[in-house]
Amino acid sequence: MSQSQSSVTAQDEIASTYERNGFVVPIDVLSQSQAQRLRADLETAEAELASDSEKLALLKAYPDRLLPSFDALTRNETLIAAASAVLGPDLMVWSAGLFIKEANSPKIVSWHQDLTYWGLDDICETTCWFALSTASEQAGCMKFVPGSHKTKIVPHVDTYAEDNLLSRGQEIAVEVDEKEAVAAALEAGQASMHHGLLFHSSGPNATCDRRIGSAIRYIKPSMKQQTGDQPLVSLVSGQDHFGHFNIAGAPKGRLTEEDFEMCRQDKALKQRLLY
Repeated sequence: MSQSQSSVTAQDEIASTYERNGFVVPIDVLSQSQAQRLRADLETAEAELASDSEKLALLKAYPDRLLPSFDALTRNETLIAAASAVLGPDLMVWSAGLFIKEANSPKIVSWHQDLTYWGLDDICETTCWFALSTASEQAGCMKFVPGSHKTKIVPHVDTYAEDNLLSRGQEIAVEVDEKEAVAAALEAGQASMHHGLLFHSSGPNATCDRRIGSAIRYIKPSMKQQTGDQPLVSLVSGQDHFGHFNIAGAPKGRLTEEDFEMCRQDKALKQRLLY
């Protein structure tokens, strides 16, 4: 089943569609030329860090903490309006990591629910998945099962499959009816938004271009880690009245050592927190 490419814009339409289906797609965020400039900034940074695997991994996990252009993306008014339609005006970014499938890559993401592994105490989270390149069905776009967010967290198993982009090959341990799945195809500059309990996955990239996306995880400031730890977040809209997280400011510059060190410390913390 393919998803219509008519962009969803009105906040009330976003809220009702999200409540019904658990996702909204597509949302027009940037022009294709703007998305291309953002991609060029990323790929320039990748080239600059090509000989440093540790920093390259940090860039992919924390683009918004290391590149001002990606920090600006998380604060984009269209994304903020979409996330605010379902979470309210106060928003933090819990992470904004990159999901990259190289050209002609067999890498997949198995069926899973995001909130299974993050150690957060509530479900007041939404992910805006922004496409820096075309994410067609052939390129391995995401697939969603409409309405599956209305379930609780279901059992998952760790497969450790080599072709799985998830850290442990996490996979839903109950049967998923793939005939019900909707392909969330995106053009560069568009985004989808999905609930943290929604069943979703993505297939391999059978095209000659990279499939690049940033998964921006917006949360309410009322959320907290179940352990009481305070990982790094950015406050992108409204106010924080709770103090549950370590709020970072904008990047100090482009790929600065100070920002890399902050990301190293947060990575060490999250390796303990993530289930």
